[in-house]
Amino acid sequence: MSNLEEYGWSDFFAAAFDALEKSGLEPARVVLQHNHIYRLYSERGEIDAATTGKMRHEALGQSDLPAVGDWVAMRFRDEEGKATIHQVLPRKSRFIRKAAGHRAEEQIVGANIDTVFLVTALNDDYNIRRIERYLAAAWDSGAEPVIILSKADLCDDVQGKVGEVESVAGGVAIHVISSKTDQGLEPLDDYFKPGRTVALLGSSGVGKSTLINRLVGSDVQKVKEVREQDDRGRHATTHRELILLPRGGLVLDTPGMRELHLWDAGPGMQGAFEDIESLVEDCRFRDCNHENEPGCAVKEAIGEGRLDAARLENYRKLRQETEFLELKREFNASVVEKKRFKKFMQAARKRNDSR
Repeated sequence: MSNLEEYGWSDFFAAAFDALEKSGLEPARVVLQHNHIYRLYSERGEIDAATTGKMRHEALGQSDLPAVGDWVAMRFRDEEGKATIHQVLPRKSRFIRKAAGHRAEEQIVGANIDTVFLVTALNDDYNIRRIERYLAAAWDSGAEPVIILSKADLCDDVQGKVGEVESVAGGVAIHVISSKTDQGLEPLDDYFKPGRTVALLGSSGVGKSTLINRLVGSDVQKVKEVREQDDRGRHATTHRELILLPRGGLVLDTPGMRELHLWDAGPGMQGAFEDIESLVEDCRFRDCNHENEPGCAVKEAIGEGRLDAARLENYRKLRQETEFLELKREFNASVVEKKRFKKFMQAARKRNDSR
C-alpha cells in the first residue's frame, strides 16, 4: 500500500479496514467532492465514485456521508471504471462547522487533518476576534492549529499585529508570510511530510490559493484579484480539494468562509480561551456571570489589565452561540424521535389491520 501511504494511509485506518477487506472492498481517500459525486484516490489511481443508495437513505446528517479527507471502503465497477462507496472509515480528526441555514446540522469541512493553517490577511481583512473563533473550531477538530498571517507586504505594523495575535494564541505557532515576496514561506515546509495532511482555512481573499500555488510550484489553483474598493476577496476556490504536493504531504484547500459558526463548546473553547477558563475557576460563585458579582476573578483580571474586555465579550458571544445551538440540536433530536415513533405506530397499526 505504498501509494496509499503517500495519501495518509496508516495503521489506524488499516485496523479499521481489516474486516471490510474480506468483503472484496478496497480502501480509498476522498480527494474531491462535488454535490454527491466524489473523486477518490486508490491503488487503482483516481476514480469517480458515488455512495450507495442505502448509505444516503440511512444517513441522519451530512456527517454520516463522506467528506474530503475521509478514507472510505469502496467497490470498483470494472465495466464502468467507477466505484461505489459503501462505508466511511473512522476519522482521526474532523473540522466541523454549523451548516448554512437555520437547521442545527453539522458540516464537515475536512477529515483526517493533521494540521490546520488558520490564514488571516494583515490587510484590512485582519480581525483578532475572528482568529479567536477559528482557534476554537480548530482545537475542537483534533488537529494541530497553526496561525498564518498572510499579505505581510500590505501591512505597516507587522510586529504590532503579531503581538496582538500572540496575546490570544495561547502558544500556537504563528508564521508571518507574503506569497508575493516569498517572505516566511520556507519554514512552512516543515509541516508537509509524506502522508501528512494540512488544511488551509480562512476568509475569502486572504491568499490561500496563492499560498497553495507557491507550495505546489505551479498555478494549480485560480487566484482572483481582491476588489480594490473594499479590499475584500472573491472566492477563488469553489470546492474542497485535497492536493498531493511534489515534495510530499497533502494540502486541503477550502472555499473562503464568510462566517464560521461553531458546532461545540467543548475542547475548542477550552483550548482557545484557556486563560479565561482558568480565571473562571477562581471566581467566588460557580454561576458567576462576570459582570457585577463580588469575588469575580475575570473582572479583576480586566481591571488589572491582565485580560482584554473585548476578549471576554467574544468569549461570552461564542459561549451563547454554542449553548443556543445545543438547545436547537436537542429540539431537533426530539422532533426526529417523535417522527420515528409515529412511523413505528403507523406500521404497527397496518400490521394489526391486516390480520
